[in-house]
Order: sequence, then structure tokens, then C-alpha cells
Amino acid sequence: MKSTPFPRIGIRPIIDGRLGGIRESLEDTTMNMAKAVAELYSSVLRYPDGSPVECVIADSTIGGVKEAAECAEKFAVNNVGVSLSVTPCWCYGSETMDMDPLLPKAIWGFNGTERPGAVYLAATLSAHNQKRPALLWYLWS
Repeated sequence: MKSTPFPRIGIRPIIDGRLGGIRESLEDTTMNMAKAVAELYSSVLRYPDGSPVECVIADSTIGGVKEAAECAEKFAVNNVGVSLSVTPCWCYGSETMDMDPLLPKAIWGFNGTERPGAVYLAATLSAHNQKRPALLWYLWS
């Protein structure tokens, strides 16, 4: 990836990690969702110098803690300044959410499937709210 002085948008494709047909049936849909939003952002958004905004997509879909950590490492070395998690399905928010307390985040949970992604939004918001007091205590202790 070429060098830019501006922060990039990190895109996290979140998937239901249950193997045996569920995850496998959602892989293409989830990754295509991430690619589509990256293409949209790069075609519409511009940096102050007029160049297109650059996006970084996780190397794989994120269905658990290990993949979430791998994505965080990739974002750290690629100057990601904001993260967007995208998902067409429900999954465990506490296992897949972005844990960087300093990175602004958003979630796009698509509801056009039989496994609504908006439920992921609610689950992840709840998990963040449960972790916040402990995190703030840790930062101030």
C-alpha cells in the first residue's frame, strides 16, 4: 500500500463464526460488503489534498477474538484512524468488536438477510458499555 500522510479507514468484515455451514454460507456476502463500502468511500470521500480516501480491509472475515486481533495488528501498521465494522449477520459482539479505546468506530449492520446485522450492533454496543467502566478504571489507576 502506498504511503499517505493521512489516516486510512479500516473496514472490519464481521461474520458469524460458527462453522459447519453458517460461516461458510456468509463468507462471500460479508467480504463483498466490506469491499463495496471501501469502493464507495474511496470514490466519494477525499483527503484535504483532494486525493481519494484510502481504505484498509481486514485480510479475512472476523468471526472470533484471534481474527479481531489480527485485524487490529494490520490496522496499527497501516495508519488506520477510524474503523467501520460491517456485517450482514448476528454474531458475538464481545468476541469480534474493535477493542482499541482510542480509535473512533462505527458499525453497519445490514438487515437484508435472514440473520439481521442490526442485532450485532445492539450486542456490540452492550458489550462496549459493559467494558467501559473497567477500561476507564484501568486508564486512571
